[in-house]
Amino acid sequence: MASIAPRKRTGASRQRTSTHEGFLTHRNMKWAKLSAVLALALVALYVFVPLPGTHFGSSWLGYTLGTIGALLILWLTMLGMRKRAITPGRWSLKGWTSAHVYLGLCLTVIGTLHSGFHLGWNVHTLAWALMLIVIASGVFGIWVYATLPRALSENRYDEEGAITEKQMIESLRSLDRQIHDAAQPLDQETAALVQRSLDEDPFAGSFWNRLTGKYPGCATRASASELRRLRAYRPRVKNDPLDKVDGLLTRKEAMLGRMRRHLKLKAWLQAWLFVHVPVTFALIAALSAHIVSVFFYW
Repeated sequence: MASIAPRKRTGASRQRTSTHEGFLTHRNMKWAKLSAVLALALVALYVFVPLPGTHFGSSWLGYTLGTIGALLILWLTMLGMRKRAITPGRWSLKGWTSAHVYLGLCLTVIGTLHSGFHLGWNVHTLAWALMLIVIASGVFGIWVYATLPRALSENRYDEEGAITEKQMIESLRSLDRQIHDAAQPLDQETAALVQRSLDEDPFAGSFWNRLTGKYPGCATRASASELRRLRAYRPRVKNDPLDKVDGLLTRKEAMLGRMRRHLKLKAWLQAWLFVHVPVTFALIAALSAHIVSVFFYW
């Protein structure tokens, strides 16, 4: 039988392999290297090029750095628009995001050198401070997307396999039905205690509750705790319905905790954007005021 020569790796296969790269390591960290070179070059200019005057921002290098920084800020804000058009190639979304991250970090050097370290209580320093807040929130966002998706995935798995958010909700509803049926033989006072858990909305709570994963007013936990206290003072009876209710409430507590961990991780994936995006708009406003004041009132 004739031998079959191994096929050469085509451009398409290389492209499929490259899709496994993250945006931080895109194209062998091309944008990280370019940003590092740019930052080092600008620092060298700042240190070794003699400039007259005390106001660094008004020097030729200061104006150059200010122009680069302003244009870079405007370009960085375009990532949200770029996400709507996903295309492969040199300016793929992954490549654009990689450039967004590393050029955004380089902006700390550009903006600080542009200021010449002349900071005060004015609109110019406000623009610089807002820029740092935007960059810091972006760095936090990188950490969030690098770590939390794995935790989100691990939270979905147990000894029975994976479970989706929809299945978590369905499991809670199924447990509520079982608890309702098991609580029928209980006396009125104990049944009312169980009913508090059944009436609880698993999605109730503020955004802060979701973000911290702490629900101090959890009715299910309070009901389960009170039922266990009651059981401790009651004589053990064979086939006691309270035993079954207690077991079901324990299972519900576990599933509710899992659901709330899921919501907590999802909240953290979104929380940093509540700082990053609004402060970006504030930065653009402060930057506009900075430019106007420099060219018309300086």
